[in-house]
Amino acid sequence: MRGAALTMHRHHRRRKRPAPTHAPGTAPGTITIDPQAPPSAVHVFAYGPDGLDERAVTDLETLSDLRGRWPVLWVNVTGLGDAAVLERLGKVFGLHRLALEDIAHTAQRPKVEAYENGYFIVARMLDVNPECDNKQFSLFFAPGVVVTFEEGPDDCFNPVRDRIRQTRGRIRQFGADYLVYALLDTIIDRYFPVMDELEDRLDQLEEDIEAQPMKRANTRIYQLKQEAMAVRRVVSPLKEAIYQLLSEDHPLIVDETRTHLRDCVDHAAEIIDRIEMFRESALSLMDVYLSSLTGRLDEIMTVLTIIATIFIPLSFIAGVYGMNFDRASPYNLPELGWRYGYLFSLALMAAVTGGLLYYFWRRGWIGKGPKKKAVEQDSPRKE
Repeated sequence: MRGAALTMHRHHRRRKRPAPTHAPGTAPGTITIDPQAPPSAVHVFAYGPDGLDERAVTDLETLSDLRGRWPVLWVNVTGLGDAAVLERLGKVFGLHRLALEDIAHTAQRPKVEAYENGYFIVARMLDVNPECDNKQFSLFFAPGVVVTFEEGPDDCFNPVRDRIRQTRGRIRQFGADYLVYALLDTIIDRYFPVMDELEDRLDQLEEDIEAQPMKRANTRIYQLKQEAMAVRRVVSPLKEAIYQLLSEDHPLIVDETRTHLRDCVDHAAEIIDRIEMFRESALSLMDVYLSSLTGRLDEIMTVLTIIATIFIPLSFIAGVYGMNFDRASPYNLPELGWRYGYLFSLALMAAVTGGLLYYFWRRGWIGKGPKKKAVEQDSPRKE
């Protein structure tokens, strides 16, 4: 059992280990594109309290004009398959070469990095599926500008887009820092359905184990623990990154946005607490599973012991009557010459078997045993 768990752990670790996107020793800031990455598409939301300009952009040179005309410019890049697009966006908005390298290398740990002209943030977006797949989300924001990078098309931020289009909430009334909060809050809120899915699967597994201990249940429990730890590896550094963002006194983030970012930290802490409770529940379920296996093994051993105990005297009787002593002596198995000797031996075996079964039943080893007489209550004494 332990060997199977270790084998699965090695397989899981091999499968999840990201491959490097460039050779060791490559110059810092080198952008290496994954050949399987989808082509880049640029979509722009330029908005303010009084208006909205939403468009798909093919000519990146127009971004500079939009930046000066609107209070907030959100440039969303979907797909990281075009190095030229990343290079051009880096020049237009002043992204550092190391930030561009991290954007293209989609195996980054959630973090916040401060540069002279703004902040660069990396987060992970989780999908609700048995593998808990996650994709990298990169974000750069400067005064009035938010540039986001997604690995592929995703509807995670559609609620934020709808709020901008329909002027719902206060997002159109605030600056770029509030948009950053809205995006981070959406990513963190997406972790809750993932934890709900894991907890539902653990509850279903617990019901299955209580009904009937199944094979490879320990492997399924171990897999759920690994998926929960994968969520923790995503949430915990993101919580630290947002906390770091709050700890720095920078004019890019106003007090109102800081209050909302603290709410993000609280949500991340809640996810971490749920992960810890999930791990404890998984460990308890593993103990229940092992106990159920032990109880089932005890039942099997009890049945086998009863069978062996019954056949021991039967084997003795059969052995005695199978010695075939000569009948010259009256003490040498006189039943051999008796007409009913064979039937007598069978009846003796049946009587021994019945007696043993009755004894086992009286002891409660098989069946429910005899009903115990209820203890009669003493009648009240007469004064």
